[in-house]
Amino acid sequence: MSKSKKQPAETITTSAGNASWGGRFNEPVDSFVARFTASVNFDQRLAPQDIQGSIAHAKMLQHAGILDSAELSQIVTGLEAIAEEIAEGDFAWSLDLEDVHMNIEAALTERIGAVGKKLHTGRSRNDQVATDIRLWLRSQIDDIKLAISGLQQQIIQLAMTESDTIMPGFTHLQSAQPVTFGHHLLAWNEMLERDYSRLCDCRERLNQSPLGSAALAGTTYPIDRAFTAGELGFAKPSENSLDSVSDRDFAIEFCAFASILMTHLSRISEELIIWTSAQFQFIDLPDRFCTGSSIMPQKKNPDVPELVRGKSGRVNGQLIALLTLMKAQPLAYNKDNQEDKEPLFDTVDTVMDCLRAFGDMIPAIKANREVMYKAAKQGFSTATDLADYLVRKNIPFRESHEIVGMTVACAIDRGVDLEELSLEVLQSFCDLIDSDVYQVLTLEGSVAARDHIGGTAPKQVEAAAARAMALVKNRS
Repeated sequence: MSKSKKQPAETITTSAGNASWGGRFNEPVDSFVARFTASVNFDQRLAPQDIQGSIAHAKMLQHAGILDSAELSQIVTGLEAIAEEIAEGDFAWSLDLEDVHMNIEAALTERIGAVGKKLHTGRSRNDQVATDIRLWLRSQIDDIKLAISGLQQQIIQLAMTESDTIMPGFTHLQSAQPVTFGHHLLAWNEMLERDYSRLCDCRERLNQSPLGSAALAGTTYPIDRAFTAGELGFAKPSENSLDSVSDRDFAIEFCAFASILMTHLSRISEELIIWTSAQFQFIDLPDRFCTGSSIMPQKKNPDVPELVRGKSGRVNGQLIALLTLMKAQPLAYNKDNQEDKEPLFDTVDTVMDCLRAFGDMIPAIKANREVMYKAAKQGFSTATDLADYLVRKNIPFRESHEIVGMTVACAIDRGVDLEELSLEVLQSFCDLIDSDVYQVLTLEGSVAARDHIGGTAPKQVEAAAARAMALVKNRS
């Protein structure tokens, strides 16, 4: 949506005659209070959804015999014209009218006269905003689902390319066992696949229409809530009017999903940052994803993954903000709920930006295969393979573990890797060791031996990548 024109706050006045509630009051609202309680500066973002919901509500009122067809036509035509003004940035927002809902309703009434005042029949701003937020977030979820799937495809494609690229696998950030780079990349994909699933679950629970719940108890008008739910693409109307206007679980659940997603992106970022360092040099990132230093001319800083890592804290904070917002609210709606939008908006924006950054960056990664291979040879990463070899010679694993530990100590003393020890030396620790041991002590032999679903063998990585790509591409 185009950025809307805003009036400077200091030029906006308040009055006792507020269009939505001023009749009860005998003095104007204090000018500071008007600014403090207004939400139009940020909830105008919901304008397309507010108009969408209002058109559906108006159609239902005509369907129920509350509006005639001519009145409906005037309302719909007026709302569509206002939507165009907003999209083009020509709509004048008023702080005096508090929020997006009253700004649009006042503009409609000014445009079409008294018929515009009939639009609010059978609803409240409470169910109106609950509907708007759900419509907005549902649309954003659909965009985020596409972004996650796109990122997954980039990761899977890179995994296919690097299915037999050997690198060290780590535990405690210490060399553990050799794996393939493709296998490591598919671990990232598994994280994102769970995130995608969580987001789908969130969307399913979100997709109920609160419209018609009115302020908290429903309405005396003969409305048809199933009609508006269908018009707006909701699966069904919500069941309880009290809960409908005060529930923000869907926003909290989305932010919980976002926090987990950002935790995953932060973990990936940490690995990218480590791997691009001079101490690792496992990968290269193109210059367009990095920045330099104002004082150290040699520096190439991985700012994109660093920022994504940092923004995970921002998203976590928004989740805590929403949880804290809701934790002590009695039923039904309270003004506190106005504070739900900015954390939610910021979370969506941050997630989308980070997914875009990763979607652009991941396919540009260049693996330094020789460096990875050399690193995998360090740290005796095939020691477990030697232990497994001895187990296959009918030596109990704990005894095999001890034998290999002594063998590693010997290799450390000599400053060589296990595969560089002579057969005579290896047999000094166990006479069952034969020349075939060198097949399991090579990096290639080690990764190839993990030949099962979920294993790091190159042919298993290729098969897993093919399954993952098919799953992502076949989503509806």
